[in-house]
Amino acid sequence: MAPHLRLRPQLRLLLLLLGVALGLGSAAPGLGHGAEASDRAEPDPYSILTWHDYSPPSPPPPPPTPEAPAATCADDLHGKGDFSTTCEVSEEVKLHGDIYITGNGSLVLNSGAALTCEKPGCVISANLSGEVRIGRGVRVVAGKVSLSATNITIADTVIVNTTGLAGDPPDRTSGVPTGTHGDGGGHGGRGASCYVKDGQTQEDSWGGDAYAWSDLEHPFSYGSKGGSTSVEKDYGGIGGGILWLFATDLLMNGTMLADGGDSSEKGGGGSGGSIFIKAATMHGSGKISASGGNGLAGGGGGRVSINVFSRHDDTQTLVHGGRSSGCPDNAGAAGTLYDAVPKSLDVSNNNMSTQTDTLLLEFPNQPLWTNVNIRNKAKVAVPLLWSRVQVQGQLSLKSGAILSFGLTRYPYSEFELMAEELLMSDSTIKVFGALRMSVKMLLMWNSRMSINGGGAVVGSSLLDASNLIVLKESSVIHSTANLGVRGQGLLNLSGDGDMIEAPRLILSLFYSIRVGPGSILRGPLINGSNGDVSPKLNCEDESCPVEIIYPPEDCNLNSSLSFTLQVCRVEDIDVWGLVQGTVIHFNRARSVTVHTSGTITATGLGCKSGIGRGRLLSSGLSGGGGHGGRGGSGFVNGSRAEGGTTYGNADLPCELGSGSGNDTTGSSTAGGGIIVLGSWEYSLPSLMVYGTVESDGGSSIDAVTNASIGPGGGSGGTVLLFVRTMTLAESSVLSSAGGFGRAGSGGGGGGRIHFHWSNIPTGDEYIPVAAIEGSILASGGMSKGPGFPGENGTVTGRACPKGLYGTFCKECPLGTYKNVTGSSKSLCFECPSSELPNRAVYTSVRGGAAETPCPYICVSDRYRMPHCYTALEELIYTFGGPWLFGLLLSGLLILLALVLSVARMKFVGTDELPGPAPTQQGSQIDHSFPFLESLNEVLETNRAEESHGHVHRMYFMGPNTFSEPWHLPHTPPEQITEIVYEDAFNRFVDEINTLAAYQWWEGSVYSILCILAYPLAWSWQQWRRRKKLQRLREFVRSEYDHSCLRSCRSRALYEGLKVTATPDLMLGYLDFFLGGDEKRPDLPPRLHQRFPMSLIFGGDGSYMAPFSLHSDSVLTSLLSQAVPSSIWHRLVAGLNAQLRLVRHGNLKVTFLPVLNWLETHANPALAVNGVRVDLAWFQATTLGYCQLGLVVYAVEGEPVSAELDGSPRIKIEQHSVVQDMLADAQLSHSRVKDALMRKRITGGILDSNTLRTLKDRRDFLYPFSLILHNTKPVGHQDLVGLVISILLLADFSLVLLTFLQLYSYSMADVLLVLFVLPLGILSPFPAGINALFSHGPRRSAGLARVYALWNITSLVNVVVALICGFVHYKSSTKAHPSTQPWNLGTDESGWWLFPTGLILLKCIQARLVDWHVGNLEIQDRAVYSNDPSIFWQS
Repeated sequence: MAPHLRLRPQLRLLLLLLGVALGLGSAAPGLGHGAEASDRAEPDPYSILTWHDYSPPSPPPPPPTPEAPAATCADDLHGKGDFSTTCEVSEEVKLHGDIYITGNGSLVLNSGAALTCEKPGCVISANLSGEVRIGRGVRVVAGKVSLSATNITIADTVIVNTTGLAGDPPDRTSGVPTGTHGDGGGHGGRGASCYVKDGQTQEDSWGGDAYAWSDLEHPFSYGSKGGSTSVEKDYGGIGGGILWLFATDLLMNGTMLADGGDSSEKGGGGSGGSIFIKAATMHGSGKISASGGNGLAGGGGGRVSINVFSRHDDTQTLVHGGRSSGCPDNAGAAGTLYDAVPKSLDVSNNNMSTQTDTLLLEFPNQPLWTNVNIRNKAKVAVPLLWSRVQVQGQLSLKSGAILSFGLTRYPYSEFELMAEELLMSDSTIKVFGALRMSVKMLLMWNSRMSINGGGAVVGSSLLDASNLIVLKESSVIHSTANLGVRGQGLLNLSGDGDMIEAPRLILSLFYSIRVGPGSILRGPLINGSNGDVSPKLNCEDESCPVEIIYPPEDCNLNSSLSFTLQVCRVEDIDVWGLVQGTVIHFNRARSVTVHTSGTITATGLGCKSGIGRGRLLSSGLSGGGGHGGRGGSGFVNGSRAEGGTTYGNADLPCELGSGSGNDTTGSSTAGGGIIVLGSWEYSLPSLMVYGTVESDGGSSIDAVTNASIGPGGGSGGTVLLFVRTMTLAESSVLSSAGGFGRAGSGGGGGGRIHFHWSNIPTGDEYIPVAAIEGSILASGGMSKGPGFPGENGTVTGRACPKGLYGTFCKECPLGTYKNVTGSSKSLCFECPSSELPNRAVYTSVRGGAAETPCPYICVSDRYRMPHCYTALEELIYTFGGPWLFGLLLSGLLILLALVLSVARMKFVGTDELPGPAPTQQGSQIDHSFPFLESLNEVLETNRAEESHGHVHRMYFMGPNTFSEPWHLPHTPPEQITEIVYEDAFNRFVDEINTLAAYQWWEGSVYSILCILAYPLAWSWQQWRRRKKLQRLREFVRSEYDHSCLRSCRSRALYEGLKVTATPDLMLGYLDFFLGGDEKRPDLPPRLHQRFPMSLIFGGDGSYMAPFSLHSDSVLTSLLSQAVPSSIWHRLVAGLNAQLRLVRHGNLKVTFLPVLNWLETHANPALAVNGVRVDLAWFQATTLGYCQLGLVVYAVEGEPVSAELDGSPRIKIEQHSVVQDMLADAQLSHSRVKDALMRKRITGGILDSNTLRTLKDRRDFLYPFSLILHNTKPVGHQDLVGLVISILLLADFSLVLLTFLQLYSYSMADVLLVLFVLPLGILSPFPAGINALFSHGPRRSAGLARVYALWNITSLVNVVVALICGFVHYKSSTKAHPSTQPWNLGTDESGWWLFPTGLILLKCIQARLVDWHVGNLEIQDRAVYSNDPSIFWQS
């Protein structure tokens, strides 16, 4: 071979870096073990070498690589090409020594090629600038294989194998086992040993030790050889070799092996070798293995380090120990796998059980490792002298992994564990000594952490998890020494089997602790070993330990304190499982909740002796322990053992319960422990108990004894609660009861329970401090035999402030007050009955009554404090009582009425005085009945010339209501057939009828208003009627083209038709006029040609629209052809006066006076002029509505002469002649009927006989017409107005008083009366004022009618008020029987006064308003004279 090759600068630099890296490695310390050469010498059992707690020396650095001649492609490898370009090898090449390949080219091993050098320690090294490409099926076998190139490609089925070809391991290492026990070799993990010396365990025995810990990042050591069972022959397996790969890009699909060699059953397996891979990128899914060899005892795993920046595929990497045929459950220990990029260490034994350790020695400080993963049944140990395990990220134990700190038999050291997360799943951590753990998150799943504190030699252990601690699936943290668990987040013991226990346990600084169902927090240990730390109990000291009341604030674990289980500075504590301890203390918590399945218990964990211990006789008979109550005495066969005495302070107890014997007696029962929640300075804000909190004494049935006479019961312990609020739910238990005695021994005395309430709010800020529905027990225990039970213990509370009493500081009973501090109920004194008003009862107030007078309320909200008067009574008694109030109110009403009357007379008095007015003809007429006589009452009748062209008046059918609007018949009357076109007239009628009809919503609004407020419904109907009339007039006047008229002039000037209506808008008519171009001498017809002529009444006989005959200028002008105007005017006035008295619904009776008046007053005067009038009905509609009016016709015979003396009076000259003419008129009725039929006028004459057949429908308003109807005037207008004013004010006053009375019942009654007819009860007053102060008699009369309508409508509201009063009276009498010192029935019997008074007032007002309207409308009372001469002479 050539002595050397010239290298490029880049290659020289790479070799230089590689040499430096190899030179930096130093042997890691390891722990040596192996059997001595001769087993006859027994080792010293206390020798430090026996337990291997030493630090073996580090191995020396590897020797420098010897100078070797560089290989050639053709000569050494039998290939083609050279190493400066490409060397291709296609055949199997067996090498006989080391070979070193260098160059700037590439090496290609084609399929079928092989490079083998099967000598142990043989080296195959290739350092090329190009690539190394190994094809399918190629084998490379040597003791050390090193490949360095820019690109390395290893195809699948390629095997690079250094298994069992290791050279000599580094000097001064103990990887090779000693002795002849067939132990496995060690390297990354210890070799297994199936030989166990006397006094040792399997865990104390191993084969070859681990080494090269410091080089695990770039391992370079050979594996160690396994031991043999024979001195003569070496059966041990050889260790694994070394395999290095250095490349920029690495494609690895083959198999890289550095496993230890296997052995037979006569030798141990060799340990795995070293594999180091360094590349920028790595592809492929090949296999990498540095596992221990199999044998009688398996070899330890080797070391693998992978430094790849970018890995694209997952490779299978194995470093497990070899199998042990001699002890199948103890394979060799796993080796180490180090991944340099994430800085993580992985220890996995491939699910092979082992009891041999993989050592973790010094962890790097800078930079820290990121993750350490221990899994698949790997067993890892942190030896004694190396006390810190620190990683930057996650420490993970999975799948049966075990991590041990310290030595089993020497638990004297302290260890630190620091990581971001500690994750345990089906794994175990064992600590022999003390552990200081600091992590952010601890998660345990079916795992166990055991801390053997070694007695009192080392300090306490502290587990600090700042964010989260979760135990699930029966995970356990067990410590034999004091243990502190600290964090800032959540501690969650999830469920069954999860447990944290220690002799002293302190949990601090968590935000929340959850003890799930079936989980346990315990301190001290139950059934612990003798070596466990046991807390010292203050059993013989009666003084209270100061830390019970004033615990330290630092929450540190302090062995000098009395606590065995302390929870300190935790926000929320939820207990679903078991919290158990001797002295349990929760300090500085925000809330503690003991759920249904939860228990906080110190039962039977107190003293076996103690101050109150029962007397123990030699026969085994004993008395029960005493504490809050004396222990029961034991009694059997005349022997008596006294029970223990009481001790401690009931107002602030802090003592352990006493037992029934002494500590030396194994069968003695113990008293209860101490449970303290909160402290003197920092009370617990909220305690909610749904489960059990108990500190009962132990019972003899719990003690282990075979004697026929058992021990007595232990006394109950102490439950001391410094709380603000507490909830003891149903089925929950708070107990400090005594234990049961056995076979004649006494029962234990009850313990002590004390509630030390803090900051009890008083007065309006008071809230109950406790809600107690469960059981509180401090009873003495019973005896199972003739012994005596123990006495009950004490249940006390802090002294309550004023107004509160009892253990739980409840409010004093109703009717009592407490003005001193204390808890006894006797301090709540009876309230003085003289200070309680009638209609009042005592009431509870927040914080209780602390002073007199005691608080009270009226028996109902309708009564007002402080005298329990109603609002009405308050008003009455404010003004001196009922009589004085009534006098004052009456005087005030009269005074106000006088003022109103004076103001009214000054304001409207002159408008109501009658006076003359010129008629159209210039004559003077009497205005005794002004708006009934006026010729200007009807719209559009002010032109006298209209009567000259008037042809006919056609009345609309129907009353102009929403259900029956106006309409005209399609057949033209006979009187107009000569002036209209019939077809055009029919079309005109269709249009008129369409316009006259109302929309549906108008009728709907009217129906709604009829229910809610009938006066508004009337106003709405009149408004819509007025709008309808305007629309019809506009249509006839300007829109319709008058095409139905024959006259061209009428069609051109739009003057042939006119629509008019009466003032009440119920009667409308259509007048036909000549156009002037007809040239008909018979048109217009004269009056006698029009006879018989119908004059229809306006109105319908109701109060708001009485019947009336309206005589406009056309009608007056026509009739003046036969009757003088003055006679006609007076007749119309008298007729309208009579028609006012006709009432709808009673027409058959009320029309009889009208018929009589026509015969006695009207017809005699008209007969003088040859004219007669009769009452008749006209135009019946399909709905049955018919119009009423007069029929005017001429009387046959000569007219009777009459003299007109220049006045409207008529002088009758011959009375007998008039009577004869009346008789003739009666005979001509049949002729009139014939004429009516002949002129096609539908209707008939009404007389006393036919009046009985008149159909008269009554609606729902008819009953009101009995109260409200038109009457004759009574005169005395001013007096009537004054009385109305008085009644109006009295009505309004009574309404207000009624509302006050209803308000005393309830606001609902007020609203019901107010809105049953909305505002109906309040509207009469403004309506009455408006009517009294209106101008003009006609306007005043109309507004007075509206006022009367509101007045009668409000009766509905008043009746509802009467019903409300009656209902309230009955309900009050039933709800409040006469058991009070006042008579409720008498006080409530006035419920009917104001409503009844209102009903009477409204009825009187209705009558007065009728008179007032009559006075306004009929100012000449002569129109009602029965003497015709007086009537005509007025």
